Amino acid sequence: MLTALSQSPVNFGVKGGLNLTFFKVTEAQFGNNIETEVGYYGGVFADFEVDEFVSIQPEILYISLTDFQFVNAPIYAKFRLSDRLDFLAGPSLNYFFDFFNNKLKVRGDIATAYNLSDHLNLHMKFVLGFNEVAPNGLFIGAGYKF
Repeated sequence: MLTALSQSPVNFGVKGGLNLTFFKVTEAQFGNNIETEVGYYGGVFADFEVDEFVSIQPEILYISLTDFQFVNAPIYAKFRLSDRLDFLAGPSLNYFFDFFNNKLKVRGDIATAYNLSDHLNLHMKFVLGFNEVAPNGLFIGAGYKF
């Protein structure tokens, strides 16, 4: 597979947009409270074509929220459902700069992208934390492929 990836077309791009991050805060006297933070994200991606319907897309995104910042590094399996619509899924490694004692979190990402042209797309992804301390998130934005 590495040989196939090294010989296949590679595209690079940038992406950014808004995100909503949801996390649970436990307070001793009040129980669980769901907190929501709105922020922005931006970053870069590479798209390694495996065949005309499948590619591998790693990304590095910087996410900034009111109370904290982190880096999100997903590795997606990307499936072309039609000429315009893609489905992406995969794990992501996240490094939180100042919010958690345990700085590294593993999460799962599910995303869709609608290709407006060969270069421009709109995308939406949902990020699922695997424990109650890793926040969930919804990302909505645009990407440009060079």
